[in-house]
Amino acid sequence: MAQPKKIRNMEQFAEASGLSRPTVSKYFNDPDSVRPTTRKRIEDALERFDFRPNIFAMNQNRRLTKTIGIVVPYLSDPFFGEMVRILEMKCVAQGYSPSLFSSNGLPEHEREIFDTLRSMKPTGVLLAPLGRHSDQDAVAAFCDDVPTVLFDSNIEKLGRAFVGSDNVQFTAIMVEYLCRSGEPPAFLEMRTPPNPNARKRRQGYISAMENHGLEPQIVQIEGEGWALEDIGYTGGLKALASGAFQSNTVLCSNDRLAIGFLTACHERGLKIGIDPDADIRVAGQDDHPFSRYTYPQLTTIAQDYEAISRRTVDALMETIEHDEALVSRPDVFFEGKLIMRKSA
Repeated sequence: MAQPKKIRNMEQFAEASGLSRPTVSKYFNDPDSVRPTTRKRIEDALERFDFRPNIFAMNQNRRLTKTIGIVVPYLSDPFFGEMVRILEMKCVAQGYSPSLFSSNGLPEHEREIFDTLRSMKPTGVLLAPLGRHSDQDAVAAFCDDVPTVLFDSNIEKLGRAFVGSDNVQFTAIMVEYLCRSGEPPAFLEMRTPPNPNARKRRQGYISAMENHGLEPQIVQIEGEGWALEDIGYTGGLKALASGAFQSNTVLCSNDRLAIGFLTACHERGLKIGIDPDADIRVAGQDDHPFSRYTYPQLTTIAQDYEAISRRTVDALMETIEHDEALVSRPDVFFEGKLIMRKSA
């Protein structure tokens, strides 16, 4: 006898049980809210498909916990570590218990986290999705199930709100500064970046260069995943060796790439910085927590960690306090601040 297929989410369960997804969702919110015949049909399907029987207790008083889930793509990235630190403190200040998850750059892990969070019945979730690597159907289904506010990486129309940085503005103000203080910059980026913000920065660079009447110079390096320092180092070495840069100024798509590229420059014997005898200037974007400790210290654009974290939590609290139908999906973008250091 063939075994029933493994059911992984509510949409699959609804389809397999022959019911609409809203009906199934209504049952999980309150089993008594559906007709007895529908309830029996769902409970029979739960037994038949073994669909999270330990997660959705069949009781009459199902209540949400005081838990807020926080999901990031890569916790070992100090950028996300700093964001999580602030988000956790703000959730605690609101009387909630934060639970932290990292998808480690893997879409299948992100999907598993969604199932785990459903089982925890959180009041809401703060989600920095993988972006282009996310299973967008899975993200959409989760956002339908649980009040969710997205931050850092935007997936349009999903979640109750999005809060992040104005990545186009980041690059524009850095290009203006670099053009004013020296040669116009070439732009160093990954050919396949893991985060969709990189594409917005690329477009910001192109637009800013064209606004200055300059030809964009884009240098792409190979590499996938979140080992950005290593990619910046190995790709930077190859780019330098091949003479890929037509300018002595290089603007990196993010600080982690820039940190790796700085090492590549040192290995090639290049003097980095703003001194008259320097060979190359290097700048980044994000104000990564390590950027002030590179040699020389990295010129960059600072994200407003505090403002982004505060608004992200506030948006979730507003969602929790109001009926879903009354909450629109506002997008909030914070501008960056130029941080001038010795690398450029």
